[in-house]
Amino acid sequence: MRLRYALLFFVALAAPALAQPLDATLLDSYATGLFDEGAAEIVAYDADTQRLFFVNAAAANVTILDASDPANLALVGTLDATAYGASANSVAVANGVVAVAVEAAPKTDPGSVVFFDTDGAYLGDVTVGALPDAVTFTPDGSMIVVANEGEPNDDYTVDPEGTISIVDLSGGAANATVTTVGFADFNAGGPRAAELSPQIRIFGPNASVAQDLEPEFVAISPDGATAYVSVQENNALAVVDLATGGVDLLPLGYKNHALEENALDASNRDDGIRITTWPVYGMYQPDGIAAYEIDGQTYVFTANEGDARDYDGFSEEARLADLTPDPIAIPDGAFLLDDARLGRMTTTTTMGDTDGDGDVEAFFAFGARSVSIHAADGTRVWDSGDDIERQIATLIEKEVLPMDAFNATNDENDTFDNRSDDKGPEPEGVVVGEVDGRTFAFVGLERVSGVIVYDVSDPLAPSYAGFLINRDFSVDPQLPDDATNPAVGDLGPEGLAFISAADSPTGQALLVTSNEISGTVSVWALGTGGVSNGIGPETGDALLTLAPARPNPGRAPRIALRLDAPAEVGVVVVDALGREVGRASRRLAAGEAEVEAPLAGHAPGV
Repeated sequence: MRLRYALLFFVALAAPALAQPLDATLLDSYATGLFDEGAAEIVAYDADTQRLFFVNAAAANVTILDASDPANLALVGTLDATAYGASANSVAVANGVVAVAVEAAPKTDPGSVVFFDTDGAYLGDVTVGALPDAVTFTPDGSMIVVANEGEPNDDYTVDPEGTISIVDLSGGAANATVTTVGFADFNAGGPRAAELSPQIRIFGPNASVAQDLEPEFVAISPDGATAYVSVQENNALAVVDLATGGVDLLPLGYKNHALEENALDASNRDDGIRITTWPVYGMYQPDGIAAYEIDGQTYVFTANEGDARDYDGFSEEARLADLTPDPIAIPDGAFLLDDARLGRMTTTTTMGDTDGDGDVEAFFAFGARSVSIHAADGTRVWDSGDDIERQIATLIEKEVLPMDAFNATNDENDTFDNRSDDKGPEPEGVVVGEVDGRTFAFVGLERVSGVIVYDVSDPLAPSYAGFLINRDFSVDPQLPDDATNPAVGDLGPEGLAFISAADSPTGQALLVTSNEISGTVSVWALGTGGVSNGIGPETGDALLTLAPARPNPGRAPRIALRLDAPAEVGVVVVDALGREVGRASRRLAAGEAEVEAPLAGHAPGV
């Protein structure tokens, strides 16, 4: 059956606690019928006209929907951008102006932002940098900020600079002016070269810093003074002063998956859900980004998807098994690089060889499989750790999600564990908004095709609040004519839009998802007035929260847990290949406890 509800459960000790669940109801979906053609990518909402605007990259246009009754979405028309470039990439709307980012042909040439009114009439256009990938209005609508990704051509013989354009609309769309901010000052020999952190990845062949940096997505501070721009492939955050055009570059660092709160399932060949610690460093590499004010402070939210460069002229992708581990730094390399452990994990060939001798002293992975919260100065104040994978695993264990949902891909079904060796559930985008007095972050998971929800009212201690999914894992996603099978639901949420209760046509907060694989746009009602489709624990169940066994492996691993009621607890120990090596059960009282793993008769480290 198709899953069309919010899924509400509990989490691990090292992860957020369970919040009061957020009620959510799927109201309607609009289907283009186009499968895996990018027919529904970025989505924006205009409160004045109660219309949705979403990018159809396949047709190089923007589709307009009437959302005045969000339970009955209706087609209004399209904004045709074909006269201005090759493909529409992003859309935003404010003060009656629809801004569409359009890449050129070829994509390495400067792109455009084209302005329309909300009925589709052309208002003007401006030239921006190469490959404008995201466009965002300031809160007052007086400016837009554009992330110009500046990707190379496929042969990597042309590599334009990545830039950020600031478009002033104070004189109207027909008289817009552009200031484009680049990164040439950070080039070798440039006046700010010494400021460039060595943790910011600069690795394209023969590329300057300015060419190598690729801005991805934009968020604007609530006061309209600062733009935060994810620079995904480079694992960095650009912070732009919109008054002066000054820009700073902040490294995002690496996630240590050897820590118990950062466990992951690293293999698609381990025949199960194996979320555990591994000696791997994840590059955060966020795609979607949001800025929001909580208790008077600005916080920046990042969806840490990960991305690699993979072109005909240059590719950094490899499997960890293709690398040679340093025998001193990684003495158990042969064991670790078995396909059922780390061998299948996708990695980069550009990092890890710290001494330049041809072998690697550390393993790296793309993305962090998480959502992070940063203070306004870029300091990371919270990360969801391994919670996304664990929440999905818990829902599977409770038979709320099917087994096939775990690290599935999004363009076919029957793909259990398919993405574990890549980027797992792949957090793609994030939006933040207030529902019934609480603040929530909604994180789109591109592969499993759901949205995980966190209560971030306390941004230093968020709590899991639910999981929204509209996907049927049991049907073929495509019909014989290659169109999307309507029965499959939503696949590949690429864009999210939060609509506050004040701006909503119903007076109830809404969440909109645009899904690039299924070519669908769906609307969820949130909070008061909605019908709860959440599924909670059965009455009388003892809720068990579990921390990973420590040490793992070890001579006598201990399992820490907490029960909210007395219960019989079974402990099963398996080796790295999933074979059972020990089993025991104990009656435990409510509260915290530690259980020693049943390893009698086995060699240390089993």
